[in-house]
Amino acid sequence: MLYRNSKHALLSLAITVALGAGVVATAAAAGVGQRAERQSKKSQKEEVKYPQATREEPKVKASTKMQKQLNKLFSDYQEEGKEDQSLALVDEIIADPKANEYDKSVAAQIGAQLAYGKDDSAKAKTYLGQVLEFNGLDNNGHYQSMFFLAQLQLQDDENEKSLATLDRFFNETKSQNPDELVVKGQLLYNMERYSDAIPVLKQAVDASPEPKDSWVQLLMASYAEAGQSQQAITLAEQMAAKNPNDKKVQMNLASVYLQADQVDKAAATLEKLRASGQMTDEREYRQLYTTYANMDGKEKQVIDVINEGLQKGVLKDDYQTNLALAQSYYYSEQIPQAIDAWKKAAPLSENGETYLNLARVLWQEDRIPEAKQAAQSALDKGLKNPADAKKILALP
Repeated sequence: MLYRNSKHALLSLAITVALGAGVVATAAAAGVGQRAERQSKKSQKEEVKYPQATREEPKVKASTKMQKQLNKLFSDYQEEGKEDQSLALVDEIIADPKANEYDKSVAAQIGAQLAYGKDDSAKAKTYLGQVLEFNGLDNNGHYQSMFFLAQLQLQDDENEKSLATLDRFFNETKSQNPDELVVKGQLLYNMERYSDAIPVLKQAVDASPEPKDSWVQLLMASYAEAGQSQQAITLAEQMAAKNPNDKKVQMNLASVYLQADQVDKAAATLEKLRASGQMTDEREYRQLYTTYANMDGKEKQVIDVINEGLQKGVLKDDYQTNLALAQSYYYSEQIPQAIDAWKKAAPLSENGETYLNLARVLWQEDRIPEAKQAAQSALDKGLKNPADAKKILALP
């Protein structure tokens, strides 16, 4: 399965954006001076984030009676070490009968940010729900709070709730922002609703002049999981052509080829990485030799890759490696080398089957004493059917 759990990277970026915008909005909400407020309002008018929103912005503004508390809240919010004090003031403002919808919404918005900063996701979500319930912010603040809530629900694996919040968000805002669309696409992918994720992610990629590679990879993974192999391959090839020296992109291309049973193309892609010296870890070498092992007539390539990996100290001299090496030597008629590899693999096996294969080969090579010794080791480690081992032991 490709690209699981990239959600946290996407979520972190989106939350950072949401929090930054929320602080700017709150500065005006707290009423820290008429001039600053006028400038903030002008700035907000110039940057309407959701021009097609169906929600009518409320007319209510900060109440005179709560101006002092709001100013103090914003002042304390900006100082380190006053989080608990600020949260207490948030709750005080929300509970104050003199506070209007706008006052309460602003307080709840700051409360959400403070709670999130204290890693209290549950409390942050409660405050964000209150922001939406009080319904006192302009569209920018209201919908950024809604989007923030959806992200926290996603982070907490509340997938159905997150999807409901995102559906509401997109239905009301008509947003085509690719940064927002990709969060919904990621959620649908996490829910294994790959066919539903594809159009959302494609819209995000198409809407961005410079789509992030992680978005394209997520779309590619959705195609692959949905069984749309050719679309996945097309995207993977485009990314590989764009990033010829990016090992991760090339490995992804090989994985997509393998999922589509295009084993020869996968091997060629991986072999290019090896030839260029970019293959540096065990997983990559193992992927290449197992790919070759699943192809007819590629025993020599399996042997070359494994021996190179062992010589470099990248591949572990373990059971799987020696078993693959033994089989490739055997089928390429290099019997002495196959026997040596089987002798290394057999003691590392969980049962006696590998020892039994070694015994059979030694028997074929007329190395009867060694064959009997291997057969006995096979019995000692355990066999489903011990008959063959006993036949070897019974040899004269």
